[in-house]
Amino acid sequence: MDTIISYLDNMFKALPRTGQVLKLKQDLLAGMEEKYYELKSEGRSENEAIGIVISEFGNIDELVSELGVGQPHREEAEILPYLSEEETMDFLVAKIKSSLLVAIGTVLCIAGAALLILISSLGEDGLLTAGISENTAALVGLVVMFVLVALAVCLFIYSGMKLERFKYMQAGFELPYHLRAYIMQKKEAFNATYTLSLITGVCLCVLSPVAIFMGSAFGDNGGSYGVVILLAMVAVAVFLFTYYGSIRGAYSQLLKTGEFSEAKKEENRVIGAVAGIVWPLATCIFLISGLVYEQWHINWIVFPITGLLFGVFGAVYSLLKKKAA
Repeated sequence: MDTIISYLDNMFKALPRTGQVLKLKQDLLAGMEEKYYELKSEGRSENEAIGIVISEFGNIDELVSELGVGQPHREEAEILPYLSEEETMDFLVAKIKSSLLVAIGTVLCIAGAALLILISSLGEDGLLTAGISENTAALVGLVVMFVLVALAVCLFIYSGMKLERFKYMQAGFELPYHLRAYIMQKKEAFNATYTLSLITGVCLCVLSPVAIFMGSAFGDNGGSYGVVILLAMVAVAVFLFTYYGSIRGAYSQLLKTGEFSEAKKEENRVIGAVAGIVWPLATCIFLISGLVYEQWHINWIVFPITGLLFGVFGAVYSLLKKKAA
């Protein structure tokens, strides 16, 4: 069967990479595969079955003309390279490892903010070792936060370096039919895990403000400890979103579906550029309102509000793009 797949890949290399041509190729391979196994069940040998299937396939130019797909333009068509099985598997492995590093780095950033609040609150309540003043505790918290953020940045850089060798995929690629079918099966099998992680993360985000209400019930400073618990719950949720979302994104990138489809590329660039401004700005507002104005008990609301407004922006932009198309 591998011989038939290779034969079909070579025959279609000269054709334009249009949706119609790719659909024709998939339909032909499905028919050839069915015929191949039918001949094998009749007792034909491997070589006989392959020879009969290929002979019945016919000339590519005649077939394209009969089906009305359009004549191949061998010199003008953009010939996209096919990914080998080794390249595809290497990309998936690298993407999974990179996703884990990014998820851990994101958690470290949130943990830095949480530890800053925790150490400052402990110092304010006099619960640290004797001799450590409130200002010293705040300074220690800042040092811990910056160390964790520095570690996170290192992880982000390293994860990007691991994917650097796959930048050529941005210029375009094609997957052989058998690899495309395999990736589709992997993605379908992964959907249950992704859905569970998504539900768990959403539940943690929805329930996280409860920690602040419960902490406030134990006194004025209890709200600060509630914020620490809130950030811990959000950190777990963000880890789930980032790690499992990136793995699902790897499958979508190989299949060119969802956010990696041609129609979504420009939209993602715009939304990504806006996200690169909005979220760091929200983080600055959170830190300034906490460190300068000591509003830890309420400034957590910056993140859900930012998420809500950003979600609305993304939805409106997508709607406008569809209407314009």
